[in-house]
Amino acid sequence: MKTLHSYWAYIVLVVLIFTVVNAIIGLLQKKEFTHKEFRLGLFTLITTHIQLLIGFLVYFVGGFQSGLGDMKDSGVRLLALEHPLMMIIAIVLITIGWSKHKKQVKSETKFKTFAIFYGLALVLILSRIPWSNWF
Repeated sequence: MKTLHSYWAYIVLVVLIFTVVNAIIGLLQKKEFTHKEFRLGLFTLITTHIQLLIGFLVYFVGGFQSGLGDMKDSGVRLLALEHPLMMIIAIVLITIGWSKHKKQVKSETKFKTFAIFYGLALVLILSRIPWSNWF
């Protein structure tokens, strides 16, 4: 399960980066928000939520929550507290961005909503990935 969580994270990162870059380009070039962007945002939402579910399984079945007692060790703290908390916040931001974009009428505001919310989520995700466990 942990391996699946790690490999799925690559997919999430690629899709999220692509979505954020696409939103920034669409905003700067004043493009029309099309079904392609809609599907891309939805695909990003779905892949991140799948990653969250896999992460919950890894966390609770893998026993990472048992490390909550040793907060002095930065590695344990990252895996037991910081990583899960930041990922949940990031996925909440993506979900809010998805919901807010649907209420927008103008393409510019839709792209801006994706760029802000999905972009903030990307920054949070990149800041709390346990890089030492990946490579």
